[in-house]
Amino acid sequence: MTEPITRHQDSERRGRIMSPADASPAHSATGRVRPATWFAGGRRRPYDPARRTLAPGSHAGLPHVFERVHGDPHRTGHWVSMLPGFPDGSYGWAQVDAQLHDIPSPRLYMEYLGQGDSDKPRNHAYSTIERADLVEALWAAHDVTSTVAVSFDYSSLVVLELLARRLDRRAAGDPEGTRISGVLLVNGGLFADAHSHPWRTTPFMKTRLGDLAMAWNQNHPASFARVLRTSRMWSRGYRLSDEEIGDMYDVLARHDGVRFLHDGAGFVDEHKRNAARWDLARLTAALGNELTWDIAGSALDPFEPRQIRAARQRLDPTLVRIHDLPGGHLTTSEHPNLLANLIRALPQPRLARPRIGSPPHPISTEGNQRS
Repeated sequence: MTEPITRHQDSERRGRIMSPADASPAHSATGRVRPATWFAGGRRRPYDPARRTLAPGSHAGLPHVFERVHGDPHRTGHWVSMLPGFPDGSYGWAQVDAQLHDIPSPRLYMEYLGQGDSDKPRNHAYSTIERADLVEALWAAHDVTSTVAVSFDYSSLVVLELLARRLDRRAAGDPEGTRISGVLLVNGGLFADAHSHPWRTTPFMKTRLGDLAMAWNQNHPASFARVLRTSRMWSRGYRLSDEEIGDMYDVLARHDGVRFLHDGAGFVDEHKRNAARWDLARLTAALGNELTWDIAGSALDPFEPRQIRAARQRLDPTLVRIHDLPGGHLTTSEHPNLLANLIRALPQPRLARPRIGSPPHPISTEGNQRS
């Protein structure tokens, strides 16, 4: 259930601290897309978490979420949905987007509450469930009838929840809503028993001490820069520039947002609570060739190195395509061209019937029931 928001932070009325990226031009000398350029290409929209809808017009009392659209809607209602990763949100796709140009289009980039240029309300019930609610609300707002869902990092769980809802609705005889025709899950959690995050990352950030550390780093960019450089998000061989560090700080610190690294760090525990519902093997068996299945993992990713091995052992190789990528966790930064190639090569939507006729018994979420 989404809890009431007790403190709303609206960036149109609130300032934010200056970061090294603020003092830099919007365009990089190296050709990188900077945060100012990325966010200027989208818009912020009021979102009602209780009703799970995008509100029309201006609503000062509601949190606002960022979205960015590339291309014009197609007459078929088919889109490519680009779901963000943790912690850099939609901006993580910026360098990939620059490589994609107009293929495929249209693309819908979305930003969850707590990330990027979306608001970061404190005391909000951040969860995979509420993120999936937002995705469905954005699909409804854009009349998305079918989509390929491309996810990075923890958005794999959002895709798994959306597919589980498809089975729930089918079992209940309800309209299934937006049809996911294909998925590409990149460097994300696929199986609840295969997570292996280093202690100094999300396991530490979700603790009380991690909360205090993130609150301190909100106003101390130099300290946070040291945290980022030792975060293991990039491979050791990658030449991480001061510009990239400044841009990451800019993205995370917007709207008092560094603290979301604590508030949003419980997704592994949530995955374990919902291991049966979000079991990728169950979902691929139940949905079969109704959609295309693509998974990608980086060779030097310290956060989810066991997920790809588990996928090869547990998933049907005639159904699921598995792709190996070089570099560390943030492939979006290290090899955006390779990710762009993967996205461009995704198969066209399938119209086949389910390979298995009767869906399994619905499995409800644990600890995240909604009213």
